[in-house]
Parts: sequence; C-alpha cells; structure tokens
Amino acid sequence: MHSKVKPWPRLRRGLEHDFTVVKVREDVVADPRTNLEHGRVRLECADWVNVIAVTTKDELVMVRQFRFGIDAATLEVPGGVIDPGEDPATAAARELEEETGYRAARLEPLGVVHPNPAFQSNRCHTYLALDCERVSDGDPDDGEDIAVELHPRADLPRLILEGHITHSLVVVAFFLERLRAEAKR
Repeated sequence: MHSKVKPWPRLRRGLEHDFTVVKVREDVVADPRTNLEHGRVRLECADWVNVIAVTTKDELVMVRQFRFGIDAATLEVPGGVIDPGEDPATAAARELEEETGYRAARLEPLGVVHPNPAFQSNRCHTYLALDCERVSDGDPDDGEDIAVELHPRADLPRLILEGHITHSLVVVAFFLERLRAEAKR
C-alpha cells in the first residue's frame, strides 16, 4: 500500500533555454501542503536507449567515450537518443550498429526507467541484443569519439564492483537484465 501524494501545480512556466540535446527551464510551482511557491528546474530531453550487446562468443560489446560532466572517459553499453517518431527498438539496433559496427540477430526489451525524475522528463529504454556480429567499422555521429571494447560477459561483476563501469544507467541496464533472467526461472 502506498500513500497518496498530491501533484504540485505549476504557477508559472519559466524561460526556456535550448541547448540542442536538452532544454532547460525553471518553473514556479506551489507546494500542495503549504501553498508556498518554489522554483523547480526541469530538463526536457529526448528519450534514450541503452543496448546490452552480447556476441556469439559471449562477449559484451562495450564503448569507451569521454564524458564532459566528469571530464573523463567511461566504459558503457552502446546507446543514444531516440529520434523523433522512432520506435525504441529501431533506435537500439541503429545505435548499436552506428557506435560499434555490430548487428544483433535478436533484440529483447528489458525495461524502461526514468533517468532522474526529480528534474528530467525523459525515459531510458534498455534492450538486450543477442548473437551480435561485427558487420562494419561503425559510423559514430559527429561529436562522438568512441572506442569499442569486447569484455567477457563473466567479467561484468568485477567491472562494476571495481569501478570500471560507473555510469548509473549502464549499471541499471545490467540490473534489469539480471531481474529479467531471474524472473524466467
């Protein structure tokens, strides 16, 4: 059983700043309990997709790329923005091939999460791509500099626990995969 939480009515919509990949604004909302006004930042982003890609040799197809928020490279699963009107599964297959040059024989949905519902509006769809084979050198978007790495699937717990994989949405993707596998037992 869960408690009922009242919505916070928006009193004023703030000025929007468009930074291409994200629109930022600060709205003024009313606390439903006290009616006091509060500013709340909101980030409008397109939905994203993450792809856990597994080769026919049971290797994870991972990408390493520089992330400006932490000024460092991170080890992640392939993924990216879902284009307007694009089906998330289509985006997953497209992003996998663009970023890594790999194509999956099978693609299974694992789940959808809200990256940070405190101030973001978007969702992240996660897919499991099985029996992946390399079909090209990939074709990353402008502004992407990606190194493709193969890691034995059995190394995943170590990669996370030793801090080699720190991107929270990537950790969540692998958690969703594990939950799905356990639910099938």
